[in-house]
Amino acid sequence: MPGILGRYPMTSSLLCWAVIWELVGRLGLIELLPPLSHVLGAMGEVVSTATFARAMVDTLVAFTVGMAIAIVAGVAIGVAMGRSRIADDFLGLWVNLFLSAPLTALVPVIMILFGFGQTTIIVTVVLFAVWIIVLDTRAGVRNASQSLVEMARSFGATPIQLYGKILLLAALPEILTGIRLGVIRGVKGVVIGQLLVSIVGLGELFELYSRSFLLEQFWALTLILFAFALLLAEGVAAIERRIDYFAGTRG
Repeated sequence: MPGILGRYPMTSSLLCWAVIWELVGRLGLIELLPPLSHVLGAMGEVVSTATFARAMVDTLVAFTVGMAIAIVAGVAIGVAMGRSRIADDFLGLWVNLFLSAPLTALVPVIMILFGFGQTTIIVTVVLFAVWIIVLDTRAGVRNASQSLVEMARSFGATPIQLYGKILLLAALPEILTGIRLGVIRGVKGVVIGQLLVSIVGLGELFELYSRSFLLEQFWALTLILFAFALLLAEGVAAIERRIDYFAGTRG
């Protein structure tokens, strides 16, 4: 048994927590926590509704646009910080401040600036996701082998070639790590934005289920959201594993 648990620690942990959840729900130890089996049964009911389909479309649009902006901006800022001491000194304090700050408290400010629509939700996604991408990109660029940079320059590489074919490829493992972490934070940002800004998308469903005390549907939607974030993160992690050989070019 220890060998099996050692080989499959994540599966064992999930199974353990599932059993605990089911027992707590069956025994009624926590009023707001129904049995896991009931929650899993409610998933089919939740995903089969037209309301869920519309909510997912609204959420995916805001999330996709926000993450695209966060990735482009995060990589650009991270490269600038990794290559320029002035940019690093000027931006480093703000990047670390926003990364550690309780960003939920800034959502009302975003609402004042951008209103109550989809734009504010997109900005919230960017605000949650971009900073970790910046820091990981910066680390990857700084770890790039200087000898590769000097060799590229000696062969007359243009700045576009230097950044596109040397620095970004060398920093790719760290960039993908930042994107993977940013995806998880972005999912949190889109839901918080939908809840606090205009009660649309999945945020609207969370509000509906909690207000109506539909706990099985509420927890089912929570598990669906967790699974969505996990699948996205694992997808990026799979790409990370496939390009790990780039790390060897920085030695």
